Amino acid sequence: MLKQWLIALVLVAVAVGGAVVFQNLDSETAAQDGRERPASVVNTVVPERDTVRDVVKAVGSLKALNAVELTTEVSGRVIELNLETGRRVDKGQLLVRLDDRQARADLEVIEAQLADARRQYERARQLRSNNSISQSQVEELRTVVDVAEAQRQSARVRLENHRIEAPFTGVVGLSDISIGAYLTSGTSVTTLDSTDTMELNFAIPERFLGQVALNQPVSGQSLAYPDQTFSGKLAELGTRINELSRTLPVRALIDNPEGRLRPGQFMSATLTLRERDALVIPEQAVMIRGDEKYVFVAEDGIARRMSVTLGSRMPGRVEVVDGLTMDDQIIVTGQDRLSSGDRIDVKEGENVIPDNRFAKSMES
Repeated sequence: MLKQWLIALVLVAVAVGGAVVFQNLDSETAAQDGRERPASVVNTVVPERDTVRDVVKAVGSLKALNAVELTTEVSGRVIELNLETGRRVDKGQLLVRLDDRQARADLEVIEAQLADARRQYERARQLRSNNSISQSQVEELRTVVDVAEAQRQSARVRLENHRIEAPFTGVVGLSDISIGAYLTSGTSVTTLDSTDTMELNFAIPERFLGQVALNQPVSGQSLAYPDQTFSGKLAELGTRINELSRTLPVRALIDNPEGRLRPGQFMSATLTLRERDALVIPEQAVMIRGDEKYVFVAEDGIARRMSVTLGSRMPGRVEVVDGLTMDDQIIVTGQDRLSSGDRIDVKEGENVIPDNRFAKSMES
């Protein structure tokens, strides 16, 4: 029995000793593996200096710089028509002429009466020099001349009212008028819009009031032309803040040399408040932990954690206000697995900053 107990104790001692040895060997192997951990493969880029824009985005509607609805001032039958929808016309060009024969005859009558009144007045002036008539008679005849001149001017206006001319250079709108149609006074003939330059009306939040100024750049985009950007400048600022929306109405002038934009069209507007030269890096390089924002910088094969202060951002890139220099090598891939002091293997030429302009977007 004693011999069996001794054998059992020996077996237990051997088992415990084997477990201790195995645990020590495992710890040594793990420590050795930690010391020989391979360097992390990363890509780096250097910060770039670029133009950063602070912008406000809004939506608005277009309006022709000059727009008018042409109507008749007198009644008459159309005898000449030069209306073609969508056609560009010059200022003063005849668009519609009504039957003006009666108005011309009335003008001829008035001109004949004026010529007679002037002859009588001149004869009276000669007689007055000889004291053949009184001064009062001369003045009466002068009044007759003045009245006749006024009547002639009135007759000319009535004659001109039979003509509808373009008040400015623009594009003719739709019309249902035909030759021979009888139009009454006040009938709408067509519309005329000046479209070389368009007005874009939109509103910006009042918090940007201190940053808004005339002639700031404005760009617009329309769903009708998604690949084209229309440029212009801020031309007018409203004088009152809307109490409900807390916005300031503004107006920009947008260039429209090809005439693609139409009055009443919906358009998104981007107002550039400020431009500056700044340091920018890829947004993917930035790590966030709580309130801290940081990046990893490659220094002699070692990753170093650097806290940064960010500014404006857009998809793809972000402005760095403080914390980096132009000489820093910013790690842009694999940084989520790094700790400060880790060894790294830098692969060059596999990641670059996208080539696009940078803007801070502030939706209105």
